[in-house]
Amino acid sequence: MADPYSLLGVPRSASEKDIKSAYRKLAKELHPDKNKDNPKATERFSEVTRAYDLLSDKDKRARFDRGEIDADGNPTGPFGGGFGGNQGGFRHDGGFEGGFGGAAEGVDIGDIFEGLFGGRGGMGGSGFGGGGARRGPPPKGANVSYRLQVSFTDAATRANQRITLSDGKTIDLKIPAGVESGQQMRLGGKGEPGPGGNGDAIITIEIGKHPFYERDGDNIRMDLPINLGEAVHGAKVKVPTVDGPVMLTVAPGTSSGRTLRLKGRGFTRKDGTRGDQLVTLQIDLPAEDQDLKARLDGWQDMRNLRDKFGV
Repeated sequence: MADPYSLLGVPRSASEKDIKSAYRKLAKELHPDKNKDNPKATERFSEVTRAYDLLSDKDKRARFDRGEIDADGNPTGPFGGGFGGNQGGFRHDGGFEGGFGGAAEGVDIGDIFEGLFGGRGGMGGSGFGGGGARRGPPPKGANVSYRLQVSFTDAATRANQRITLSDGKTIDLKIPAGVESGQQMRLGGKGEPGPGGNGDAIITIEIGKHPFYERDGDNIRMDLPINLGEAVHGAKVKVPTVDGPVMLTVAPGTSSGRTLRLKGRGFTRKDGTRGDQLVTLQIDLPAEDQDLKARLDGWQDMRNLRDKFGV
């Protein structure tokens, strides 16, 4: 390993604070989580971490400055490896071996990563340099967020939706029962790849508005215009639903504002049952219809329709 002071970019007179600050800056730039496709950055991250491990330990730093150990922590004496023990350096499990047959205490640098990468150690708990530190599970890849625009009718009927993922693959999604705008669906393993497996795809559903339907909980409301003849004499009229048109019976003498119910034509609830469609009838009179005026000429409705209002 190169000179640890040079690796961290600090002079030999640097204080502990200066060394820690320099390491934090380099660790943030070189951390493997931010350089997944750059093996050189990962290698340099390991080098600066080892340099910090040495220089942040007062005893090891003093021995290095006196020439008793090299940059890898190995003794510089004529016998090189000490007396039958492991030579200095990093063990396969991430700890730091002492130069004379025993494991040195090492320096726990986990606090360096607090707030830097969202958790201790910044690499899923790998714990560089800590004596006896355990390597945690490798991190999964990043989650990927998607927004799925679903039409009002598709949401009500739970029609399959096709979505294209970031890798170019397309999948068909079944709209969940009881779906609401803003609801999220999680597809395990459909995110970015990582050492511990793929992340997830997080899909946010947005239900579009409809020109004449309006959602009311699990029910669907709509206003349906009828003409005066249909209201007076009664009729069977065709009415749209999210499942297709159906025939609706209008009773004779129906008033404007009356609401009729079509069972099971609303949104699907979480228990699998469906809400209803509520159809409010609105009598639509033609403007300036002379024939209608002639037919009503001399006719009066003698009821006091506003008597309940006291007027």
